[in-house]
Order: sequence, then structure tokens, then C-alpha cells
Amino acid sequence: MAFNDIPVDTLKRKIDELKRFLSISLSISNAHTVDFYTRDVWSTFMCVSPDDVLCAISSTQDRMRAIEEKENTTFGFCNASKKLVDISALLRAVKAHCLPALGVCMQLEDLMQNLRLMTGDTTAGDSSDKVVAPDEFMNCKKAHEVQAMSEVVASLAKYCRVKQVIDVGSGKGYLCSYLSMRFNLQVFGIDSSSTNTHGAQERNRKLKKFSKAYQKPNKATRKQTLDSEDESKQHSRNSENSEGIKNFITEEKQSFEARADSSALSKQVTNDLSALDNAEECPLDPNDSDSGSSFLSMMFLDVIEDVSPRVHPSQLSLEEREKRKRENLERKAGEGRGNIRDDGLFSPLTSYVTAETELKTLITELEDAVLVGLHTCGDLAPSTLRMFGAKQELRAVCSVGCCYHLLSEEFDQDRQGCVVGVCGFPVSQYLKAQACFCGRNARMSACLALERVSAGGGLPMESLFYRAVLHVILRDHYDCFKSEKRVGNVYSKASSFVDYVRRALRKLDLDDTKLSDGDIQSYHEHYSPRMNEMVAFNMLKVILAPCIEGLILLDRLCYLKEQDNVSHSALVQLFDPLQSPRCYAVVGIKESTV
Repeated sequence: MAFNDIPVDTLKRKIDELKRFLSISLSISNAHTVDFYTRDVWSTFMCVSPDDVLCAISSTQDRMRAIEEKENTTFGFCNASKKLVDISALLRAVKAHCLPALGVCMQLEDLMQNLRLMTGDTTAGDSSDKVVAPDEFMNCKKAHEVQAMSEVVASLAKYCRVKQVIDVGSGKGYLCSYLSMRFNLQVFGIDSSSTNTHGAQERNRKLKKFSKAYQKPNKATRKQTLDSEDESKQHSRNSENSEGIKNFITEEKQSFEARADSSALSKQVTNDLSALDNAEECPLDPNDSDSGSSFLSMMFLDVIEDVSPRVHPSQLSLEEREKRKRENLERKAGEGRGNIRDDGLFSPLTSYVTAETELKTLITELEDAVLVGLHTCGDLAPSTLRMFGAKQELRAVCSVGCCYHLLSEEFDQDRQGCVVGVCGFPVSQYLKAQACFCGRNARMSACLALERVSAGGGLPMESLFYRAVLHVILRDHYDCFKSEKRVGNVYSKASSFVDYVRRALRKLDLDDTKLSDGDIQSYHEHYSPRMNEMVAFNMLKVILAPCIEGLILLDRLCYLKEQDNVSHSALVQLFDPLQSPRCYAVVGIKESTV
């Protein structure tokens, strides 16, 4: 049975369409929020009013009608001045160039049906009576991701006739534990952070107390899981049909409470795991707000994935490197004593991996395996695909990336340098040949979640406004407004604009006594009437985010299609974007060697 994936020529044509659109609109995404007033960003890029922009974004009427484009414009931008003159035309173009409209994605149901048919499995495909939701042991968001991805990974393993899974960037081992216990797969979790590896080991120890919970769901659990899924799907449909941008969803921290019918033991294990997972895994560095990430870092907790950044071995201390080496030697010694799987749970490893990593030096019992990555950070996602292409023992891959702002770009003239000369974007030869480039600010914008942001409602506009006006003050009264020092997260501690400015000046080691409170407040009063410009402009950044993400993902899909040893590849939406904004997986399968 053929795998119904998109032909490479069709994919390249879609990439060209998207690239042409971004070549005109990407300037908005690459504009620096900190410079908004010092460089008069609104006048530089816009020939429409902020109110027109916000009104058009909050209404779907213009985007639904097929209106002829104005003369001498492309996608709403004037061909001569390059400024935006037609917001409705831009919004229609955005809708036409996002992944669903481009028609490049395979439906999850189609992927699973393909895999069933290719393995000769003629069952109906609804396995809800066999599956237990893992949300007794993790928050709702993570449970949603783990359950959806594990089904795909297990099906890939069955099709490839393998029993091993390698999870790169495995973090605290959520996916690994579930795959191991629910599907009886031998899973090796590799993470560059020893802290995450230790956390995964501790989770394993506690989960052993209640491991049968994954395999023997009770009827109440199954019914609650199905009801929850139905509500989620209905919510998604209602959101799609409602007018305007979807309301901003604040992702609350979920407590790890057991269900009412759970045993006391289940409750204890759940509470123990809650204590392990209570801290944020990877907040953005608040001190990086001046280098272009202020818009992103201030929104991180609400609209950005929580992940752990990779640390290259060259950046580790000698003590940390020795610690990693010792841990891996101890694990191998344990395997030699016959303790390979630790009562059926997965094996966590600490290592920085690339396409050049020799996996058999890390995993002595390595066989053919499926390679997976759930929200692999920055360059780790393209490295995962390169590793899959380079190593014959890896028979399939399922990769969900995130943190596009941490990607290295080959054609970025200001880049800090890629690890061993290999950059994260572009990865395909097709886009390499075109010297494709996004830009750091654009990649930051790509991390934003359109589904979670409404016009003004989800944007931390006051903090962004304060920072931009501070930049004007630095320009007017100080010579070092391009200082290497960072303002950081001063806003959360400030009681007013005056207090914010004084705190920021002191942090920058500048003399705040040069300005009176009245002088500082006068800047706030002067620029407050223009705050709607910043609201409208940043909403345009949010609107463009899915298109930038789309180009990055299509580049990865194109890379797989360029590999001679990859027989099937597809881009699949695995998750509900309201629950998990980075919801697309790149899936690849190699030719069978049987």
C-alpha cells in the first residue's frame, strides 16, 4: 500500500510560494521592538492607521471575501515604497500561506491508517478502549502531547519491526516512560542536561510504584479521557468558526491530582511526581530582552514552549564533563551486570548528540530503532533529522521541534558560529541553494502562538511600551543606549514608569539623578498616545508567525525528501495548537531492509 505523502516537486512549489510571500512581508517580523520609537518603525513600514490594522485583525469578513488586489501592490504592500497599504490583502495572504492552506500536511488519521495498512493491520483504528491517558503523572498539556506522539511512535516501531526507541532531548522522560510501560518498547532517553537525566531517573524510581496504571485503565478513566478529547475537539472547532482572532488562553500550571477513584498509592506517586516537575524547565533568559527577544521573553510563560536548551560539550566545565563520563560508565557497568532495563523502564543517558555521534558508543546494545524528539530545542531538531539520514540503524523518525529563536542560520552574516560548522536553517539543499535566510527577530516571532493571542488581550504591551520609551530616553540623555549591558526583567519589579526608568538606569550603571521625575514622566505622556501603534504592529508579528514557522518546517520536510534512503516522509499535525502551540511533527521512514 502506497504512503500518500506529498511529491517533492509539489513541495518545492509550495515552498516557493511561501518564500515569495515572506520575501515581502518578513520585514515586519524582523523589526526590533526596542527601536520602535527611536527608529519610528510605524512610519517606516506602514501607510495605514493602527486602528485600521486592529479593526481588520479582529474581523474575519474581509479575509473571507475574494477582493481584487489594489494596483501596484503585492500582498498589500506598495511595490514602490514597500510599505503596507492594504491590511485586508495582507491578512488574506497570510491565511493563504499558512500550512493548512498550502495543503502540504498529512492528517494524523491518514498517517495512522497508512501505517496500519502497511503493516497489514485491518482493525478499525479506534483504539480508545486500549489506551489510558497518562495525565495522572503529568500536567494536561504534557499528557496530551505524550499520548498523541506515543501512538505514532508505537505504530512506526511496529511498521519497522523494531523494539527500540531513541528519544533525543528527552528531558525528564515523560515520553520515554510512557512508551516503555504502555507499549513495552526499550527506550533510551538522551539529554544534554545531567539535571534532566537525574530528574528522569527519579521519575522512574517513583513510577515503579504504580507502573501498572498505564496498562490497566479502569472504565471511568477511559470515559473521562474520551470526554476530554471530545471537548477539546469541539473547542477547537468552535474557535475556528468564531469571528476574529481566538481569545488568548493562559496556560495555568496543572496540579498533579489523582482521580477520585485512584488508590492512595496512586495519589502519593502523583504528588511525588508533581514535586519533581513543579519548576519551569527552560525559561528564557530575561537579561536577553535588549538583544531582540524582549517581545518573546515577556510572553514566554503564556505562548512559548517550555524546553531545556542544549549545552555543547565545549561550553561545559571540566567538572561537568567528567560527571557525564562517570555517569555513562556507571550505566554501562550496570548493563554488564544484567540490569539493562531497570524493571521495564527506560534508560536515561547524558550526552550532547549530533549527526556525527556514534550511537553504539552510547548504547552498546543498540539495534534498529525509531528516533524521536518531542519539542527538541533549536538546532537539535534539524540535527535529529541529519542523524536519522546518516545512520542506517535508525529506521524511522518522528520529530517535533521548538525554540526557533535558538536556531543557527547558515546565511546569517552576524551569526555566532554553528556547532561543527553545521547550522539549523536551512537544512535542505533546495533552500541552501537559494541562500534562504529568516533573521533572528523573525525566528523569535515564529515562536508565538496565534491561537493563544487576541488583539491586545494577550500581549504584555505596557512592558514593551516601557522598554521602547526607555530607549528614547537613553538616546536623548545618555551616550550608551547601545550598551552591552541588559535591562532585564525590571518591569515586574517597578511600581510605575518613573520607577521602571530609574531601576533600569541603575542597572545600566547610569546616573538616574540627571532626570527629574517630571522629566521622565513627560516621555510617558508624549508617547502614550502612540501606544496603539505598538499594539497593532506586534499583532501583525503574531499574525505572520505561522508562515515563518511553516517555512522552517517545510525546509525540514524537504530535507527528508532529498535523502535517497528515505522512502516515506510527511508533515503531520499531532497536537491541538491551543494546548501545544508547536504542534507539527516531521515523520520519515526508510526503505525496508527485509
